[in-house]
Amino acid sequence: MAIVTLLTDSGENDHYVAAIKARIMKFNPGADIVDLTHRIAPCDIAHAAFVLRSVFRDFPAGSVHLTGVHATGDRDDMPIAVEMDDHFFVGRDNGLFGLVSDVQHQQLVILNTEEAAATTFPERDIFAPAAGKLSAGIPLPDLGTPGDAFKRMIDRHVKATRKQIAGHVIHVDSFGNLITNIPMMAFEKLSQGRPFIVQFGGEKFKRIHTRYNQADEGECFLLFNSLGLLEIGIYKGNASELLGLGYDSMVNISFEE
Repeated sequence: MAIVTLLTDSGENDHYVAAIKARIMKFNPGADIVDLTHRIAPCDIAHAAFVLRSVFRDFPAGSVHLTGVHATGDRDDMPIAVEMDDHFFVGRDNGLFGLVSDVQHQQLVILNTEEAAATTFPERDIFAPAAGKLSAGIPLPDLGTPGDAFKRMIDRHVKATRKQIAGHVIHVDSFGNLITNIPMMAFEKLSQGRPFIVQFGGEKFKRIHTRYNQADEGECFLLFNSLGLLEIGIYKGNASELLGLGYDSMVNISFEE
């Protein structure tokens, strides 16, 4: 049976997550449910997309990913189920899924449900039944009516020339580390052994580390993390607080000729 992952902004102090799981198990008692996180800030689509994008491919193909972030959506946002990258995604068409992958979806349905207009808890009443059915092997087309496309927001993109890479902070993790959208692949292709300067805020650095502990305690480090993205932190400190940087802060790498 397929894995069902949960990603919500419900927090962990209420009954909401348990109710979602209970409804999934009603449709598939043997479901293997994995919590990604329930600590997304309310309606924070960008954070939710970062988390899901970073981890969904680590699960087996055919896994089902239920997202309950900004679950009610705006007035015209429909409940959908999508097959994309050989994974299934269930949630509200509020732009989140369009930030998770750039590939064309394989299948898309608008979920059939009488609860869509009335429920105040779509994660339990709409998304969970669909996720449970998918994990039990029910084909996606059986869950709704075919759809053509889902919302795609415009994400921040890296700008690169021979002389410079311009990026942004796309996530601040729980350690206060600043994760940027600058990929190691682009850096390696453009640097070619040339001296470089990484600049953010009022700081300038000429070295990129390979491990966190190469910096001394309280010292700033830069490295390419397990996602292959440039990360800025302070060893045993909070870089976001100490450097005064956060989501969308600019980070530039300049290469010398």
